[in-house]
Amino acid sequence: MTDILDAEYRTGQIKLHDAAAFEGMRKAGLLAAQCLDMLTPHVVPGAVTGALDDLAREFIVDHGAIPACLGYRGYTKTVCISPNHIVCHGIPGERALREGDIVNIDVTVIVDGWHGDTSRMYGVGPVAPRAKRLVDVTYEALDRGLAMVKPGNRTGDIGHAIQSYVESMRCSVVRDFCGHGLGKVFHDAPNILHFGQRGTGELLRAGMFFTIEPMVNLGKHPVKLLADGWTAVTRDKSLSAQCEHSIGVTETGFEVFTLSPTGQYRPPITVA
Repeated sequence: MTDILDAEYRTGQIKLHDAAAFEGMRKAGLLAAQCLDMLTPHVVPGAVTGALDDLAREFIVDHGAIPACLGYRGYTKTVCISPNHIVCHGIPGERALREGDIVNIDVTVIVDGWHGDTSRMYGVGPVAPRAKRLVDVTYEALDRGLAMVKPGNRTGDIGHAIQSYVESMRCSVVRDFCGHGLGKVFHDAPNILHFGQRGTGELLRAGMFFTIEPMVNLGKHPVKLLADGWTAVTRDKSLSAQCEHSIGVTETGFEVFTLSPTGQYRPPITVA
């Protein structure tokens, strides 16, 4: 079993956090959510992904925070922007969004050393019914995973809740990427798989911080990595969606750090 430590560096071991750490994560999570709120009216047909990235970077810096992804393992942008069949880690650039696209934007900020990590789905103008359904399934999958978070449950309970629901809706869960511990460290223990068996995995304890971020494909689950070393796409070119929250385990359940203060975590998506 993984040991549990109270530390501020990457050890591969799960860390438990105190009330002051919860307050730090609230501030970081709030700013990350506010950044995505700010971007919402800009996610329109013709928007250039590189320009959206510039807006995010300016917003984060203007609020006295640090863009966590900028320079992380050589990544050169502030956010990840992943339209359509891009599963995750899409690199902003010259691509313009088109009407009918669905797109995930993923942002991580550092506020006073604490990481706030979140992503959400946007519709670019009216979208196809199947695309809207995929997004709805993905958000519901996240909610079902969150419902499993409480002391005494295990990480496998989260994965099982997500996988069983997604597959019941005739979609598939990506296996190649997972949620992760975070806090003063960007990616830490434990790994949070979005598939699995009930009663397996790490025991959940109050004070644990991690993300839940299911990636759901309309087709089959296999993905492949493009030559840029970052962009992951569906092998069958089917649509993919993702949503993510950073949370803390409390004595009675969980606290979401990355809720939108204006209720925009699920931007409205209209059907063509």
